Amino acid sequence: MGNGTNTKGALLAALFMTASAASTFIPTAHAAGGNEPTPAATWTADPVVEQLQAYVKQKDWPRAATYMKDAVAKNPGNADYNNLYAFAVRKGPNPDMALVFKHYNEALRIDPKHRNAHEYIGEAYLMVNNLAKAKEHLVALDRLCTFGCEEYTELKKAVAGYEAKKK
Repeated sequence: MGNGTNTKGALLAALFMTASAASTFIPTAHAAGGNEPTPAATWTADPVVEQLQAYVKQKDWPRAATYMKDAVAKNPGNADYNNLYAFAVRKGPNPDMALVFKHYNEALRIDPKHRNAHEYIGEAYLMVNNLAKAKEHLVALDRLCTFGCEEYTELKKAVAGYEAKKK
């Protein structure tokens, strides 16, 4: 968990695809051994997300965060952009966690069912040693993912890893 690293590696699976007009994401499989998610066949191209992908591949988190900050400023009501901005900030060196939580919470205010935002805010809470809040988002994902989903599985792994470290 340290320094913004999550169990998946580089970037949220939802970075590359939009599942519906409600801005929910669908999970994708990760390339074997890779740090980057692979795009889902149903992904709707978004030039902002495509550019962000280039920064992510380079692990240029400061540039990714600046880029997404501008995207959020132009489209503040976009849950995906708020989520991606928070993610880019969180992955960078010395993340401003107040800013991270502000934008994850904004994504969830806009779209309370945003599975990726629930997963990543849960991981952010683990970064600041708030296991109870991380578990709240795990419960929310359990409700949203009737038959299970990648976001629930990944946050559950992160919580279990956090608990194992604290023993």
